[in-house]
Amino acid sequence: MALSNRHLLGLDGVPAEDISKILDTAESLKTILSRPIPKVPTLRGITVVNLFFENSTRTRISFELAEKRLSADTVNFTSSGSSVKKGETLKDTVRNIEAMKIDMVVIRHASAGTPYFLTKCINSVIINAGDGRHEHPTQALLDMMTLREKWGTLKGKKVAIIGDIRHSRVAGSNMRGLVTMGAEVLVCGPRTLIPPGIEEMGVHVTYNLDEALAWADALNVLRIQLERQEKGLFPSIREYHAEYGITRERLKRFDKEIVIMHPGPINRGVEIDSDVADSDASIILEQVTNGVAVRMAVLVLLSGIDAAHES
Repeated sequence: MALSNRHLLGLDGVPAEDISKILDTAESLKTILSRPIPKVPTLRGITVVNLFFENSTRTRISFELAEKRLSADTVNFTSSGSSVKKGETLKDTVRNIEAMKIDMVVIRHASAGTPYFLTKCINSVIINAGDGRHEHPTQALLDMMTLREKWGTLKGKKVAIIGDIRHSRVAGSNMRGLVTMGAEVLVCGPRTLIPPGIEEMGVHVTYNLDEALAWADALNVLRIQLERQEKGLFPSIREYHAEYGITRERLKRFDKEIVIMHPGPINRGVEIDSDVADSDASIILEQVTNGVAVRMAVLVLLSGIDAAHES
């Protein structure tokens, strides 16, 4: 087995050796994306079901492209128009899908723990594409890959995660992965958007954006997750932007390069201004490209197939 676990449910407890193996494999597979015909037969005969119960653009397309680049057979599922709308349980849905002889399931669901639940229902390999507020492991892996490309290493680097930490599965996976790889992590946002006791995850906390900017080598800027939070956690979008928005004027106060990241979708003029998101310091589009490479790596490593001779 290429990794220590046959599923990717999150980065909690995933050893540094596994993370390094995924990032190294993604770096190798990324070269495929620049070929005239960006396709290899590595996963020919493997069937992957993309089981998305939440809306998605980047993650879903990224997984679909990764599967197609590896020549896997891909089936896309959406809950709208499915038997779920007729009252079928998730357990029955996935067991019926597996009865059609599939190999892997990529799952996105609004309820935390759903990917783990599926491991108890079916024998297929499960890959978490985001579960509630819990984790989004492939997003954190692509973030780490992009930073490692920029710096050559993650060890000792300072990454500040800015914004809605409480409701963000991206923050959850990034904190776990970066700390495991030896980076320092700081979270910053309004007190109402940072969970109490988060320091136990090995991260620093500040509620002052200027302190975060003075400390950081890179910013991972999160959007406000209005769909997952109750009202009244901050006065208004305008006041949030005034206190925590990443603007060119604010960055100019600090005489250093700060790398800018964002997992998307971007709410321009809220958590980040356009002239920062589109600046030379931004590696946001590199994150998107690396998302395909990372998901290719995860699919290959969890398939148990040796891709060395295929790429």
